[in-house]
Amino acid sequence: MTTLTDRQTRQRDELVSRIAQWGRVGVAFSGGVDSAVVARAAREACGDRAVALTAVSPSLASGEWEEAERQAREIGIRHQRVDTTEFTDPNYLRNAPNRCYFCKTELYTRLEALAPQLGIDVLLNGANLDDQGDWRPGMQAAREHAVRSPLVEVGLTKADVRALAQHWGLSAWDKPATPCLSSRIAYGLEVTPERVSRVDQAERYLRDLLQQRELRVRHEPNDLARLELSLDCLPRLLDPGVRQQVSTTLHALGFRFVTLDLDGFRSGSMNAGLPLVELHAVRTPDRAT
Repeated sequence: MTTLTDRQTRQRDELVSRIAQWGRVGVAFSGGVDSAVVARAAREACGDRAVALTAVSPSLASGEWEEAERQAREIGIRHQRVDTTEFTDPNYLRNAPNRCYFCKTELYTRLEALAPQLGIDVLLNGANLDDQGDWRPGMQAAREHAVRSPLVEVGLTKADVRALAQHWGLSAWDKPATPCLSSRIAYGLEVTPERVSRVDQAERYLRDLLQQRELRVRHEPNDLARLELSLDCLPRLLDPGVRQQVSTTLHALGFRFVTLDLDGFRSGSMNAGLPLVELHAVRTPDRAT
């Protein structure tokens, strides 16, 4: 068990006591380290009055639902699958930089509808303090649906969250970020079940081949795959036999071109092509239509 600093200990205690005040809570539970910590705190604070809620749609990477189930059992929290239908929303499929707003609006609307049935008074998400410095249009949807962000409210950074997860013995403490598959599709290129499935299969193949936990296959226009990998992987991938195997496999999945990004893996790199002024100019409606 990792020893927390005095500050982190105070934050842990405040996190649990704050959630306890909210009564019956539902945690938007992806199975990542942030939502795992919120779920663990909710289980301690509320007992059986807490429930973890995992959204399932074509944008969820293979194995993530099963991983969320396993982690919920590890935590001991009640767990509910919630099927979402963002792929029927033209605003989501359009894949503008505010795509995440429409996804989270669909999720929170569905969770609100289920709240009476599941006995939920307050919905919680896993946003942490560091997320406030990133482009997160989904946070607007959270505000519109009165979703609380307890990690933000008690001032927990990503590093604090990982420390607390390790302190609590959660297996997700060092899990890499696993954003939805749609985040791999270049802005302006329509999100489709076929494209996210193609990305999913390509990433699973490369993780198995290279034994790497953290990588991305970015789906660019013209069916181009841009591979973001740890720089340590580059020499192996440039081996003629491996290179040919990767190229052949990704072509078979439907990619016309396969390129290697020499800058390596960068979380959120799709946002790098958007000027800051453009991000702020994207119009997100007060309510989804």
